[in-house]
Parts: sequence; C-alpha cells; structure tokens
Amino acid sequence: MNNRRTGSEYEARAAEYLTANGYRILERNFRCRQGEIDLIARDGSYLVFVEVKYRSSLAKGAPAEAVGPAKQRRIRQAASFYLYSKGLGLERPCRFDVVSITGNEILLIQNAF
Repeated sequence: MNNRRTGSEYEARAAEYLTANGYRILERNFRCRQGEIDLIARDGSYLVFVEVKYRSSLAKGAPAEAVGPAKQRRIRQAASFYLYSKGLGLERPCRFDVVSITGNEILLIQNAF
C-alpha cells in the first residue's frame, strides 16, 4: 500500500472518529502553496484544523511527536490562507487539533498547538 493511500485510509478513520464525537467535517485534504491540512471541521463555535498522524507502533515514538515546529508553521500558514480564501477573517475562533493513531488506538489532542 502506498503512503498516499495509507494516509487517506487513516484520515477517513480520523474523520469518522471526529464525526462520532460531534465534529462536522467541512473539508478533507485542503492544499495550497502554503501547505496542506488533512481535515477542516467545525466543533461547536470553533473552526478546527486537524492534522492526522499514524504509526503502526510506538517504537518510533508517538505519532503526534511528528508534528514539529516546521509542520505546525506550515499548517498555520495554510489555515490563514483557508480563512482568507473563504472570506472568514482571522477573528474567527480557531483551534489546531491532532488525531494520533497507533495501531487501532485513536487519540484526539485538542488545541495541540
């Protein structure tokens, strides 16, 4: 299985998990020059930008550890572009969550960065 297909599979699992927990998925795989956002959702009054990370085991560390400062910066820049392109403005309450998947376990980290 190639990385893109694997990523899509786990992003779909994350979207199902978020939906079951009250999120409403607005976009999947939003791409722009600034970067990519795996999922964009609404959770109550928040617009949530979600990064999905998967590892088959914890041998190489927790999946969320792979969302370092450079990745966070790219996600923030892509989120700013998304808000601008949709005419939503920067004053909208936003949050950055990470869905960490290890094997069959899913962990939601709200307000991760």
